[in-house]
Amino acid sequence: MRLHHNVMKTFVGMTALCLALASGAAAAAQQHVSVRGEKVNLRSAPSTRAEVVWQLGSGYPLKVLQRKGSWLKVVDFENDGGWVSRRLTTTTPHVIVKSPVANVRSGPGTGNRVLRKASYGDVFQVLEKRKSWVHVKGEDARKGWIARSL
Repeated sequence: MRLHHNVMKTFVGMTALCLALASGAAAAAQQHVSVRGEKVNLRSAPSTRAEVVWQLGSGYPLKVLQRKGSWLKVVDFENDGGWVSRRLTTTTPHVIVKSPVANVRSGPGTGNRVLRKASYGDVFQVLEKRKSWVHVKGEDARKGWIARSL
C-alpha cells in the first residue's frame, strides 16, 4: 500500500506539472488577427454604442489580448488598443512596415533586386515566411520579399 501511495503521489505531481506547462504554453501563444473590410471601427469598449477610437483599413494586423462575447480586445504594432467585432476580422496573416522605408525585393536576401519601396504603416498580406524574410503581397497584388526586421 505504501508503494501505491508514492506512485499515485508521483503521478498527481507529474500531472500538475504537465498542466502547468500546458497552460503556460497556451498563455505564451499569441493570437493575431487582421481587419476584414475597409474603415472598420476600433472602439473604446465592446459595444457598437462605444466611442470610435479610430478606423482601421483592410488587412491591418492586430494582436488579441482578450475576448468578450463577439468582441476582441486588441493592440496594434504601436501598442494602441481598443475593441473590434470578431466578425470584422480574419486570421489571414498580414504584416505592417515599422521602419521609415523598407525595400521590397525580388527574393529573400539583400542581393536580390529592389522592386519598390514600402513606407511606415504599409500593410502586406503574408504569403510565406523564411528565416529573416517574409514573402508578401500588397493591396495592388504585386509580390515581393521584405526583411522581417523591418
